[in-house]
Amino acid sequence: MTEILDIDGSVLEGGGQILRNSISLSAILGIPVRVKNIRAGRKKPGLAAQHLKGIQLVAEMCQAKLSGAHIGSTDIQFIPGKIRGGQYLAHIQTAGSVSLLLQVALPCALMADSPVILDLKGGTNVDMAPQIDYMNEIFRENLKHFGAKYSWKIIKRGYFPRGGGHVQVTVNPIRSLKGVTFHDRLYRGPHFVNIWSFVAGNLPVKIAYEMANGAKEKIDIIEHPVYTNCIKDQQYVQNNCSGILLWSPLVTGGVLGADALFKGSIDPFEAGQKIGADFMNLIYSGVSLDSHAQDQMIIYMCLAEGKSIVHTGEITLHTKTAIHIAETIAKTKFTIRPDEEDKNFIECTGLGIFNKNISIND
Repeated sequence: MTEILDIDGSVLEGGGQILRNSISLSAILGIPVRVKNIRAGRKKPGLAAQHLKGIQLVAEMCQAKLSGAHIGSTDIQFIPGKIRGGQYLAHIQTAGSVSLLLQVALPCALMADSPVILDLKGGTNVDMAPQIDYMNEIFRENLKHFGAKYSWKIIKRGYFPRGGGHVQVTVNPIRSLKGVTFHDRLYRGPHFVNIWSFVAGNLPVKIAYEMANGAKEKIDIIEHPVYTNCIKDQQYVQNNCSGILLWSPLVTGGVLGADALFKGSIDPFEAGQKIGADFMNLIYSGVSLDSHAQDQMIIYMCLAEGKSIVHTGEITLHTKTAIHIAETIAKTKFTIRPDEEDKNFIECTGLGIFNKNISIND
């Protein structure tokens, strides 16, 4: 058996991302790992329900030998097998993020031996994680440039503290990922801007409209046509929640986005103004990846064939962590090349992983 690789879960971000990226790469590359000091940088170290369900989901997908996996555990061992297609359920039982379940499982599903259906249950729009709408409108579109796609269906939304959301994701495996180029973009306008806002619980839908109007005020609608969609979630009434998402397709084919989520009392118009101003600063900056997409691209750049280069803003701690794990497990080398002001180029020549699980006739 291949020697087990030790991963220190306390380095850099010191949270769940180390675990997710380590388990994904372990499953895909067939490298056994032992992750120690899990979430040592958090107030409550160790596995929470969301992290436990994520690694159990991947373990089921690749028939792994998994030990130490229980709530509060700070040390797990993962010995992967072959990644199998099929239908898999991961039910967090809390408002833990289904987007983070998708983060750990999706790279593995792309390297399965047949199509994968993921039934993910938990929180769809919760703090400290990308909203599922961000994953669908921004991340999913950027992922297509690697040659990877997935389809999705939001069956029910779920919010803090109860969760209760259900998202179904269907993934067709691919032979390999291809390198991407997200750069060489000068702002030349116009870009059309999508604004989606929502409320849930006993909040009136006018709050969603006020958020959208606040964001719209910060956008030059002559230069940037704006399309808005404001909704009230009629399915879920136990918990109040509101949120907003802005995104814009770029001429290079990528998508830039920004989102915000609110649980307490807010001035919805001012909240919309703030995210609208932040989003326009992002558009005018000339970058091709926003800060939330930045770290999510690293694992795909690592696995892809050929060179990838992305142009983004300040390098986040999550991105530095994702790079550290990719370099530790996959032995790829990433280069960060500073650009003007606080912008940067991230470059990597990927492994060119070929999916050996699918037959030549697939």
